[in-house]
Amino acid sequence: MNPPCAIGTVTVSDSRAGSLTPDGPRVVALGGGHGLAMTLRAVRRYAGSVTAVVSVADDGGSSGRLRRDLGVPAPGDLRKCLEALAAGPTPLAAAFDHRFAAGDLAGHALGNLLIVGLAETFGDLRLALDECGRLLGSVGRVLPATVEPVALRARTDGGTEVEGQVAVQEAQGRIRRVRITPADAVACPEAVDAIRHADQIVLAPGSLYTSVAAVLAVPGIRTALETAPGRIVHVANLIEQVPETAGYDGADHLRALLDHGARIDTFLHATDGALEVDEAAIRALGVDPVGTDLAGSDGAGHDAGRMADALRRLL
Repeated sequence: MNPPCAIGTVTVSDSRAGSLTPDGPRVVALGGGHGLAMTLRAVRRYAGSVTAVVSVADDGGSSGRLRRDLGVPAPGDLRKCLEALAAGPTPLAAAFDHRFAAGDLAGHALGNLLIVGLAETFGDLRLALDECGRLLGSVGRVLPATVEPVALRARTDGGTEVEGQVAVQEAQGRIRRVRITPADAVACPEAVDAIRHADQIVLAPGSLYTSVAAVLAVPGIRTALETAPGRIVHVANLIEQVPETAGYDGADHLRALLDHGARIDTFLHATDGALEVDEAAIRALGVDPVGTDLAGSDGAGHDAGRMADALRRLL
């Protein structure tokens, strides 16, 4: 049985990152990894409801082991998003990210095990994520891009084909195309519904091909974005990622996403980041560039407060 369609959950106070705004916009953020988690920490500061649509193609670490042993969608990025939307620094929130150090469970995060265990209990990954969100006092909803286990494949400019997220991240040569198998994996219906009702849609920063393009590779998600009424903003990375995007500038990042079927209305980039961005080149691709300070104090990651202010101004 599918859970009812929902764009977000009830407001929960969080002194670390702010509560949802009762009359705020409906915001959907897509991607994976730390980039999507950071985006959620920003979005929750101004949104009225928040939905994360998350790649489940990871095959490394704890997620990879669980995929191989149990044939489940990767839980790791889903766990990171649940943590980003948790109500506060509770013991459970801290334990959710705890990794076992020894024995058969060594390397597994408790949150990954809880997600998979609840999914097996309920027979539905979405119900499992909703229950985890309830336990953590989540201020938003976390959904997989697809409820099916999928594998990521990539083709490089030399014609080499690689399979698996880890292999794609380490591929030599510029990546030309990524896709998922099965190619017709069905998009999570609630994720599609959230996109269709969103006031703002954010393509998060992070691993260009293994997080953002991996979500775009789900046909139903890509189709929903094409016709979405809300503005679609891509938050650019601060730096290139080696080897995945070595030598890329901002226009290269944008072009790659457009080549994978993304609709992007605004390219939000950091004027205080190391990634070179030629705004004329961005406009030539039919996208509006917006530059502002987005980097944190160390320059290596985005600042949630600055990102929130910039995204709020784009509504």
